[in-house]
Amino acid sequence: MTKKLRIVFMGTPTFAVTVLDRIVKSGHQIVGVVTAPDRPSGRGQQIRKSDVKIYAEEKELSIFQPLNLKDDSFITQMKDLNADVFIVVAFRMLPAVVWKIPPMGTINLHASLLPDYRGAAPINWAIMNGEKTTGVTTFFINEVIDTGDIIKRKSTEIHSEMTAGDLHDQLMSIGGDLISETLKELVDGKTNRENQILDESSTLNAAPKIFKNDCKIDWANSLDEVYNKIRGLSPYPGAWCILKNRTKNKDISFKLYHTRKTDIIVKEGEKNRLTATEDGILFPCSDYHLRVIDFQMEGKRRMNFKDFLAGNSIEDFVIIQ
Repeated sequence: MTKKLRIVFMGTPTFAVTVLDRIVKSGHQIVGVVTAPDRPSGRGQQIRKSDVKIYAEEKELSIFQPLNLKDDSFITQMKDLNADVFIVVAFRMLPAVVWKIPPMGTINLHASLLPDYRGAAPINWAIMNGEKTTGVTTFFINEVIDTGDIIKRKSTEIHSEMTAGDLHDQLMSIGGDLISETLKELVDGKTNRENQILDESSTLNAAPKIFKNDCKIDWANSLDEVYNKIRGLSPYPGAWCILKNRTKNKDISFKLYHTRKTDIIVKEGEKNRLTATEDGILFPCSDYHLRVIDFQMEGKRRMNFKDFLAGNSIEDFVIIQ
């Protein structure tokens, strides 16, 4: 390497750790790591460090955990690091006073092929919408979220049984590759900048933050729509539906995780009826049945359908739309 860049890295979850590790191993100098403050988590409310902080401590990197990104002392600390570039992966939206600090700019890694799927949850929405291809993009941060000049993209296939968790891990890996390539171009002075200005005819998919109601399954939808929604929300936050236990006269929430499509047509009178088979529990969509293999009942741990059937009669349960 002809030049080592001085880099401030900003990120919080596992997705960011893989990218940070690639930068560390590439020989560039990480002069600071900015991540989320430690927070109480779980039933015991034990203080939990971010995944990025745990990695940074192992590598003995300088760590910053600002509560307020506009705080004067934090701004001063960032300027004093004399970084060439900031790299942002799965972090908070930065104020201009921060992303304008480094002379080479602030680069973000986004988990979609921009300008498509701008927003907080591109991995989930790509699968829920039945996309066959997605990827990662590096771009320069500007005033409007996910709209800065594009540097590089790298695409990957979304397989038909892939969940959001699977795609997350795949994009995490190629994201590390893309950051390495982007930094090399930056060092060589060969960085391309592609403007994201769109004409009025352009149609883009959005990737907004996902809320609980977005995760509710509508069984009046087609098998493909329901199947894509479940795998697009698996393992987190999880697609859910309500089943009524008629014996106990109780409505129970279920999160569905591992499912498979079938070619079993839904007949008249089967709209809300569940059917137990050797391979799973059949849930009726608007056209075909969905085979559900594992799920999580409200207040219970995730379980296989066989464990559920060992203690319950499927005839007791019906779907509540």
